[in-house]
Amino acid sequence: MTKDLWREAYAAMRHNRRRTFLTMLGMAWGIATVVMLLSYGNGFGQACANILANFGTRLMIVLPGRTSMQAGGQKAGVPLRFTLEDVDLLKQSLPEITQIEPTVSKNCHVQYEMRTYDLRVAGGRPNDTRIRNLTIDRGRFHNLEDQLQRAHVAVIGSEAKEKLFSGRNAVHEHIRIDGISFEVIGVLAPKIQVGDNDVNRAIYVPFTTMADLADTHYLEAIWFTYESKDYLKLERSLRYAMALAHKFNPTDRRALVVFNLMEQVHQFEVITLGLKLLLAFIGTLTLGIGGVGLMNIMLVSVTQRTREIGVEKSLGARPRDIFLQFLAEALTITFLGGALGIVLAFAVSLAVGRLTLYSAVAKHAEAGDIRLVIDPGTLIVATLILGLIGLVSGMLPAIRASRLDPIEALRYE
Repeated sequence: MTKDLWREAYAAMRHNRRRTFLTMLGMAWGIATVVMLLSYGNGFGQACANILANFGTRLMIVLPGRTSMQAGGQKAGVPLRFTLEDVDLLKQSLPEITQIEPTVSKNCHVQYEMRTYDLRVAGGRPNDTRIRNLTIDRGRFHNLEDQLQRAHVAVIGSEAKEKLFSGRNAVHEHIRIDGISFEVIGVLAPKIQVGDNDVNRAIYVPFTTMADLADTHYLEAIWFTYESKDYLKLERSLRYAMALAHKFNPTDRRALVVFNLMEQVHQFEVITLGLKLLLAFIGTLTLGIGGVGLMNIMLVSVTQRTREIGVEKSLGARPRDIFLQFLAEALTITFLGGALGIVLAFAVSLAVGRLTLYSAVAKHAEAGDIRLVIDPGTLIVATLILGLIGLVSGMLPAIRASRLDPIEALRYE
């Protein structure tokens, strides 16, 4: 019975090839639109994830501020100052912390041969690469031995390398930072750089060595990574621990400035989800137009084949058989058009390639651009939408055909 249904549907489609092809084309365009819009939403989400991954996701940056509330007899307006004791305090108070480091930086005169530039020099520990998500392109990063020996070694950013050395090899060369000689032991791979952010022009030296360039008693910031999923609870614990040590109100947001990257991640996840739902809705409306076209064509087909329906009913065909016959024809057109549309969507996604997004405002930000990502989830959602539209579009003509009176149908001219 099933084979007969699909055979009859195929025969009816062959009988009206032009009409069938145009209807399939409308459905193909509709489903291609759905797939491309959904893949655009996926690409936008992936671009946002790549941008945030460049800086690290489970990362908090804590900076000292100035109190704005009175607490414990302390008046408002008192500046906070971090020391290495605060780093030890956070390690002991927050077991969720996996990597932590103090940060002190300074703009220094950096010289190589006849070239001199003002570049930011940051003192850190060997876990800098994991916390700041730095990637070594050549050489190595400073290690624990360098820290203990207060070695005059430096790891330079990609732009700092180009400024100082151009195309020459920088590793094992010596530069002068504020007049002090440092050996270049590594060069970093480029990172996404927004505006005047000097991430690629920075130079990293051991924290202990930084004392030769600046006062490291008071810290500029504290960076740490963590493994807790409840980042809001962790931030509250951080504020209470620091408030107890520095005698300020833990609810005072100005006393302690905390940059929590996971907040940005979740904000972008909400934005991406909203965008995907909006694009899916727009795509469904577009496909719905194709479904209306399919419905109209099937209604015309019912009208043209009224006598045929009357003959079938007079020979014993049940309303259910007529219903399934026309529904099968509508679904066949729908899914053949859908297959064509998916092929079209893949072709367009390959032809389009990368769509400029973050690289328009940032350097080395190609990973933050949008690529049309057609994944299995997109195809499943598009197929479900296609099946629903095809089913709804084919139901009305099929019901109309199944309810025709056989005698009136045979009299139809």
